[in-house]
Amino acid sequence: MAENKTEKTNTKDREKKKRAKGSNRFARWFREMRSELKKVVWPTPKQILNNTIVSLTVMIAAAIVIWAIDQAGTQIFQAILLLGRR
Repeated sequence: MAENKTEKTNTKDREKKKRAKGSNRFARWFREMRSELKKVVWPTPKQILNNTIVSLTVMIAAAIVIWAIDQAGTQIFQAILLLGRR
């Protein structure tokens, strides 16, 4: 009977340690994350503006190229259809 109580106590102690260990992992992960974020070199507002302008310019240029290819493909397809009707 005494062994049964000891086993229950040991099981409860293990469960408490597991819960504490899990919370310690989270706390350690959070501390490490904060320390890593302190090492990050954040861009200045001028760099952000410059990068945004470059990104928008590239997207617009890509859109124009895709539009031009689409228009050329449409014209070629229509020309082939016209040749087929004759």
